Amino acid sequence: MTQQITVTEHLLLHQKQIPGATGQFTHLFNELVLSAKIISRDVSKAGLVDVLGFTGEINVQGEEVKKLDEFANRILIHRMARSGVLCAMASEENADIIDIPHGLPQGSYIIIFDPLDGSSNTDVNVNIGTIFSIYRRKSKVGTPVQSSDVLQCCSEQVAAGYVLYGSSTMLVFTTGDGVHGFTLDPGVGEFLLSHPNMKIPERGKIYSVNEGYWSYWDEATKKVINHFKSADNINGHPYSLRYIGSLVADFHRNLIYGGIFMYPADHRDPHKPVGKLRLMCEAAPMAMLVEQAGGMATDGTKRILDIVPHELHQRVPLFIGSKHEVSVVRDIYEEQNG
Repeated sequence: MTQQITVTEHLLLHQKQIPGATGQFTHLFNELVLSAKIISRDVSKAGLVDVLGFTGEINVQGEEVKKLDEFANRILIHRMARSGVLCAMASEENADIIDIPHGLPQGSYIIIFDPLDGSSNTDVNVNIGTIFSIYRRKSKVGTPVQSSDVLQCCSEQVAAGYVLYGSSTMLVFTTGDGVHGFTLDPGVGEFLLSHPNMKIPERGKIYSVNEGYWSYWDEATKKVINHFKSADNINGHPYSLRYIGSLVADFHRNLIYGGIFMYPADHRDPHKPVGKLRLMCEAAPMAMLVEQAGGMATDGTKRILDIVPHELHQRVPLFIGSKHEVSVVRDIYEEQNG
């Protein structure tokens, strides 16, 4: 039965299909799984312990830091640094690349993560998640990690995924051989395979976007939204608007049902002219997942996985989901912008 297969068993069964995979890769995932269990435990009792609300600090993104953000970030850094298979880490919450502390064993992998996506929803008990992306370093092991080891083309990811903390806790990931979902069974304390070979429908009936920002969008973006709101589309009726405000939750729903999630560029904040979402810890890992599931991800015109980042906290517009809907967006942008 697929429900009895753990993450470790799944990785060992498919290890030969992962280019360059070794026992280090499996060990890395074991540490990720343990981190997810710890975070899930505290998220589930957030109202009972002092982890709701803000810390009073501002992160590198200029955003107020939630207590759960800080907790999840601390857990991931602590566990992953001691995995013995990483040479560096990067987090949405930290301004710079995080080095492995001196004296701890190192390996050839790099992990980039958003410790708690959608954390603004924690105080109201809405689904949140952890997003991660894994690369293999290019420079020689044993030498100092270069910025080019971290700022690789998004298509160079060797694995990507997320943990969704909701009515159940799910781990969804890809190693380049399809997308697989594992659900945490609290009775045995293991993530068990529940959604093998996940595929996003070719087209859907849902669009996800914050329409409150309408007045800040350009004409091409408004034309895109009007397409999904009108009856003049392939479905013959308006799409349903579903927007949670947590990328992991919105993406997961659309992965199951089909549709599109959009976070376009806007001119609300002159410091974020190309949108809010981070390329390396949000857009890139989700893009790898959706393509492995048969969908698409673009910045409006360009494939997300073709982007080579020029800075760690680079932001990018994101249109991600079913092939049909993302293709519609791309065609409208290309037509509108010549």
